[in-house]
Amino acid sequence: MSQAFQIFSKKSLDLVILDLNLPNFEGPDLCREISKNTQIPIIILTALNTINDRLLGLELGADDYVLKPFYPKELETRIRSILKRTNNTKPIKENKKNTLSIAELVIDLDKRDVFRNDIIIKLTIIEFSLLKFLIENAGKGLSRKMILDNIWGYTPERAIDMRVVDVYISRLRSKIEENSNKPDFILTVRGTGYTFKKY
Repeated sequence: MSQAFQIFSKKSLDLVILDLNLPNFEGPDLCREISKNTQIPIIILTALNTINDRLLGLELGADDYVLKPFYPKELETRIRSILKRTNNTKPIKENKKNTLSIAELVIDLDKRDVFRNDIIIKLTIIEFSLLKFLIENAGKGLSRKMILDNIWGYTPERAIDMRVVDVYISRLRSKIEENSNKPDFILTVRGTGYTFKKY
């Protein structure tokens, strides 16, 4: 795996498509290392049958998954959606420094940096986009379908698609909340989805 990551590190990439089940290859470990050390988005190809197996890929740091067998057009759509999202640098609102201060959070919209009590929080590009979308719609109950459509760029067709949102909300909470089990910023709206607390 370390050799694979070294080869990967020498390349200039916009996106990684990773099959977790290649023979003689530690796909999960490589996925974890890429996510931990870079902001390059990852799409996992998987033939695993259970929801828990597929969610494992997202928990390793992947940004999306495509279930095998798949239509090439589906993969193309997922790639286009993620690249569009990761290349979008439009700020939430104009101000001199392009920063937002929300309670103890400070968000630099140009650099995509987030600080909590002056300590930088490392977010992936998709995590930052999700946080930005939640803040833009603070106080509104956002359904999983709405979040998926705006962040991942496709309409959910399976239950597992909705779980993508839950995994990412959980990851984001673990990074920005003081106590992710009792969140102050990203709140659950029962029967709807999620909302960012309006300050």
